[in-house]
Amino acid sequence: MRGHRGWKGRGGWQQGEVPSAEDAAGWFAGRLPDGWFTGAPEITVDREEILVVGELPPLTGEFDDDAARAAAESGRISRFREETREQRIEIARQAEHRYQRKVAWGARIGDTQELFTTLSVPVMTRLRQPERQVLDTLVDSGVARSRSEALAWAVRLVGQHAESWLTELRQAMSTVDDLRAKGPDLG
Repeated sequence: MRGHRGWKGRGGWQQGEVPSAEDAAGWFAGRLPDGWFTGAPEITVDREEILVVGELPPLTGEFDDDAARAAAESGRISRFREETREQRIEIARQAEHRYQRKVAWGARIGDTQELFTTLSVPVMTRLRQPERQVLDTLVDSGVARSRSEALAWAVRLVGQHAESWLTELRQAMSTVDDLRAKGPDLG
């Protein structure tokens, strides 16, 4: 059973009790085979998933146009995915045991990035009529196929336009968690 800690009141946040993944970047750096990526992979962690995205070596050779280059980049990523599948599965199994989160993978080369085996997690929410009307407008106009897709689109848009604010908010929450950890144990 996963409990929750943190502020649970109106407008607060809840954080499930899963093992800390603060050392995930270091663990993956030590665990990944040499030569997979040109540098340290980008590790992104949330409550359900750890995403590992690495930069592949650049392509050599000339290409007729951007489309040909993009096709070659996509092909290189596909080759990496196939050639590393068994090792990635084993590394993911170990990480999932250690961190109690699923592991997803991706690769980047040039202007092309592809993610594979990423989670799509359902999120339940309650919306009042004005909020539902926004989603329905996005569906009716063809921007989204469903309310669910419209909500995901809206969340991505907010994330793109409010990244600095979200970063500050995450830092503030981390500071609060650190202070709570230093406080007295009331349980």
